Amino acid sequence: MERLEDISKRLDIINSIDWNMTPEEAVTLYLEWGNNWSHGKHLIRSKEDISYYFVVNTWTDPPMIYLIRRNSQEATEIAGIELPEPLRHGFLESVGHNRGVYALSEELMDWLKSNLEATSQVN
Repeated sequence: MERLEDISKRLDIINSIDWNMTPEEAVTLYLEWGNNWSHGKHLIRSKEDISYYFVVNTWTDPPMIYLIRRNSQEATEIAGIELPEPLRHGFLESVGHNRGVYALSEELMDWLKSNLEATSQVN
């Protein structure tokens, strides 16, 4: 599995990340095919339709941020990033310390974007 530094070198992936995709929207878009029209998203027609998006998994200790590559056949975790300590407590508080798979908070999204940008400029 790749790390933040690895994906920062992959501009094809960085430019394809759907920063607004949530785990719930991914299920609707890719698995609940008859429900797509009501959400205004593009239709998924084949396994070549791919999305990249981040989720936060709090089932693990420490919690992890995963970059997911999703098509109509599978979801693959292609990168894993430990939830940074300064942001961990606030995120866990926001989800009631419950275990689950969640969308990025605005704070985590900003942190990822700035780290991807900084790391890709170094490379």
